[in-house]
Amino acid sequence: EVQLVESGGGMVQPGGSLRLSCAASGFTLSSYDMSWFRQAPGKGPEWVSSIAPGIGTTYYADSVKGRFTISRDNAKNTVYLQMNSLKPEDTAVYYCAAKFGLTSTGSSDFQSWGQGTQVTVSS
Repeated sequence: EVQLVESGGGMVQPGGSLRLSCAASGFTLSSYDMSWFRQAPGKGPEWVSSIAPGIGTTYYADSVKGRFTISRDNAKNTVYLQMNSLKPEDTAVYYCAAKFGLTSTGSSDFQSWGQGTQVTVSS
């Protein structure tokens, strides 16, 4: 059974940092496009970042480029999202998602999703 479990969310002040983790089971995530999406209240899913299968090329939305870093630990079958210099507009539920094949920024292309973890940036 394919399962994704996120952790690491919480509340942080503007300018702070958090690291989200997404532990995968039932498949080898290094063979999949692993992505992070977020969804703020009243809005649709927003693609945040992806790490491609194989060599692990990374991609970022313009809104997080230079502040967020996606990475992967193949031995732990876990993908991470390091979030620095957080802003109030980063507040959302963050989801990791898995897709076999080419990378994509479209949420409808992803077959497997975690349950989400809340990130709140507020003073």
